[in-house]
Amino acid sequence: MDKIKRDSKRLLIAVVGFAVLVAGIVMIPYPGPGWLVVFAGLAILAREFTWAQNVLDYAKNKYDAWQNWLNKQPTALRAFFWAATAIIVILTIWLLNGYGLINRWLSLGQDWVDSPLF
Repeated sequence: MDKIKRDSKRLLIAVVGFAVLVAGIVMIPYPGPGWLVVFAGLAILAREFTWAQNVLDYAKNKYDAWQNWLNKQPTALRAFFWAATAIIVILTIWLLNGYGLINRWLSLGQDWVDSPLF
């Protein structure tokens, strides 16, 4: 019975951990807690899986190194990365038809905002 309980717990942690991890990966390009959610997913998985702890340590180190590098760069380069992030967000919302939904909900009549994918 203990093995079943242990295996069930391990499976639950795996399912929840991977769900949080995937959600975090999807959120990375957007402003907000994307990386925090990725680290949370890895931390959940690390409770049962050694490989997840290794990936979590590696990811934290790389994230800190990236932030340190970016903070040392000229303002123009940091602004470029912010602008690139904004463009990715805008394009993704457009491709997923976020603007098209708002256009329809508010009856704006701006068909050019509709995604070419929908």
